[in-house]
Amino acid sequence: MTRKTKEKKTARIDIGIDKDDRRAIADGLSRLLADEYTLYLKTHNFHWNVTGPMFNTLHLMFETHYNEAALAVDAVAERIRALGFPAPGTYRQYASLSSIDETDGVPEALEMVRLLVKGHESCAKTARSVFPLADQAHDEPTADLLTQRLQVHEKTAWMLRSLLE
Repeated sequence: MTRKTKEKKTARIDIGIDKDDRRAIADGLSRLLADEYTLYLKTHNFHWNVTGPMFNTLHLMFETHYNEAALAVDAVAERIRALGFPAPGTYRQYASLSSIDETDGVPEALEMVRLLVKGHESCAKTARSVFPLADQAHDEPTADLLTQRLQVHEKTAWMLRSLLE
């Protein structure tokens, strides 16, 4: 296969960010995607299984959270693709990349809240860890995405934490 044929097959990406920087950012976003998806699954699980006096409040709150998370995983995965790399998409990949542990069994309602606070804080820390890479590469779209994710996770952690006081 000639170089010209190969270039037609794989279009060259020329967005002002070199390939090594795009790869480092995509790797960081892959960790964020794994955290976001793991938190999505945990939140959806808790939505289905919450019980107790706070059932209605938590059931509805968790539904709002997992719906927001479903949109977020798509945005993060699409940014990885825009940078020219495949987005992870299997449970095995997410398990190896995520900083969020799975929860065995069905915890009681307030423990669910504690675990979700921890999950949102983990997502915020992961997003924050990618920010310097995006900033250094002048990757404003990724920086904007990270800022949005930080706002959501920090606010959600605060709201959930308020239920514990």
